Amino acid sequence: MKPLPLLIVLILAVGCTSAPPPVHTMKSAQADFNAFTTFAWDKSKDSDVSAQPVSILDSNIRAAIGSEFQRKGYAEAAAGTNPNLLLQYETAAAEKVKSNPFRIGIGMGGVGSNGAAGVGVSSPSAKNVREGTLVLRVIDPARNAEVWNGRVSRELGKGGTPDPELINSAVAELLQEFPPRAGAPK
Repeated sequence: MKPLPLLIVLILAVGCTSAPPPVHTMKSAQADFNAFTTFAWDKSKDSDVSAQPVSILDSNIRAAIGSEFQRKGYAEAAAGTNPNLLLQYETAAAEKVKSNPFRIGIGMGGVGSNGAAGVGVSSPSAKNVREGTLVLRVIDPARNAEVWNGRVSRELGKGGTPDPELINSAVAELLQEFPPRAGAPK
């Protein structure tokens, strides 16, 4: 196959894939992220459900968020100490309609002296998918003020429950723009 037809086929194939929804984040202009070193989970949100155990999904989400914070140079506060940052998160899931647009595919190839070309066409379609959303709020408890928040959404796939790999990749993308500590990798 010649390079130009292969390039055209790749461009058409990539152009037809759907990208996940963009991540949305906001950062407080008044926050001094250089002053923050530790984080902990905000227990005030848990007080009304304190009798319930932490679910596997919650454990996976907390592990992914904690890992990203540590990678950015923040330490989890020891029990009984006051952290510099409190973390709160919420999850939601909803049915969404995912549409597949009209597509045209072109292929060329051959073996030996024989050449071949083909054109494929698909009609537009739509299907229902389950989409999960994670919202993370980062609070400065000294000022009782939100210093950062972000939202990421991903298609959950079959079963409607995200696997740890999906959670880890979504959280990594969510916290990509979160300010790292001095000396930590970006």
